[in-house]
Amino acid sequence: MSEQSRGADATAFVPGHVTGFFSPYPDDDPERAGSRGAGVTLSDGVRVTVQPADDAPRITLDGEDCPMAAVETVLSALDVADRARVIAEGDLPLGTGFGVSGAMALGTALAANRAFGCERSTNALVTLAHRAEVVAGTGLGDVVAQARGGVPIRLDPGAPAHGRLDAVPERARVEYLTLGDLSTAAVLAGDTDRLVTAGEAALSRLVDRPTLSTLLDESRRFADETGLVTDRLAEVLSAVDDAGGRASMAMLGETVFALGSGLSDAGYDATVCRTYDAGAHLADD
Repeated sequence: MSEQSRGADATAFVPGHVTGFFSPYPDDDPERAGSRGAGVTLSDGVRVTVQPADDAPRITLDGEDCPMAAVETVLSALDVADRARVIAEGDLPLGTGFGVSGAMALGTALAANRAFGCERSTNALVTLAHRAEVVAGTGLGDVVAQARGGVPIRLDPGAPAHGRLDAVPERARVEYLTLGDLSTAAVLAGDTDRLVTAGEAALSRLVDRPTLSTLLDESRRFADETGLVTDRLAEVLSAVDDAGGRASMAMLGETVFALGSGLSDAGYDATVCRTYDAGAHLADD
């Protein structure tokens, strides 16, 4: 067996992704399912290493076992599930609105393709990861946004063959404060009519005026109109308003994000990063 077919370590970096607003569009075909909306990708993200495994395959995140259906589905689709180990390390907590599950699925696709010589195209790998996350119920739009980078606007839902993206051509300092997690699956399983109505209106206004200021304003309006803001989030958002800043809620997590220094100005010990120009990529690229 050749070294390439046996496998060799490969690592991919995938930026975190904060969704400001969205409209879910389920479909029986996971490649067509997805969301419309917008958000920002982050210089904080997830490094995913795939390596050959002679024993039982494992998926770990920051040194802890982290079974993840979307990652397992990607490995199975590439026919390496019985011989690959996935080791992920990241700056961002799981389940708090940063697209970590999408990052792990996409990073696994990119790294496993390199490690085992699967010879899939970029769009094919993004599609595998997108499908896997939709089926797992952990996200609808993070993967395609993370593949693009920057400040992506998701104009049409779905994987690359179906989805359509644009972007806000600006970059900024980003601050965030995480208070806890929310279940993406639980929100998407409920009545989503209010999400679609508010998300479509926000997207229309952003497309008319594609700036970071509009993105943040529409994100905050969406959070308020959909009733997703928890009491703890409301307290932080109000404090940022009082300090003359502007912030919103990350979809979907109990996380506040601000562009500039809104959280710091309000006295919070926020984590600081930046919007990320590049999309997901192999670490040596």
